[in-house]
Amino acid sequence: MNPVDIILLAFALSIDACVVSFSYGTKIKKQILKSSLLLALFTGFFQSLMPYLGGICTNCVRCYIEPFSKWIVFGIFLYLGVNFIKESFETKTSSNNLTLSTLFMIAVATSIDAFSAGITLSLNLSNIIPAIILIGLVTFINSIIGFFTGRFFSRLNPKILEILGGLILIALAIKVII
Repeated sequence: MNPVDIILLAFALSIDACVVSFSYGTKIKKQILKSSLLLALFTGFFQSLMPYLGGICTNCVRCYIEPFSKWIVFGIFLYLGVNFIKESFETKTSSNNLTLSTLFMIAVATSIDAFSAGITLSLNLSNIIPAIILIGLVTFINSIIGFFTGRFFSRLNPKILEILGGLILIALAIKVII
């Protein structure tokens, strides 16, 4: 793989994190900078960790996780999307802060495809470390961009945006299984 291929791969892998960050950017009203940075750090870190793990486990784990990976991602995105929509109809009493468990679920769901990319990277590169650092950095930046783009659109009716955010997450879930 050449450097251009790795950059394109990094952008492709970061799309899910960007879209999820956009959804949360429309929803979060307090601790905006903290939330955006936590979301970007978690997604960026896991987007780097998963290809590394994929590279290490190329032949050991692929046959076990590959048949279920899309269903794992589907379930997490579906859960988050339905939760977004359900919360749009509830009376708001909380600040909609991201919890550690939510950050972890988002990070895992948006990075499972990076595990497979790590398998490919390990088969095509002698040293995957620069590639996984680039993937994490691009994901971090795209997550921040997605979050603040969502913040820009958050001036619209929040109920509609939360439903839209939930529908985006559900669409991502469906995209995974198609």
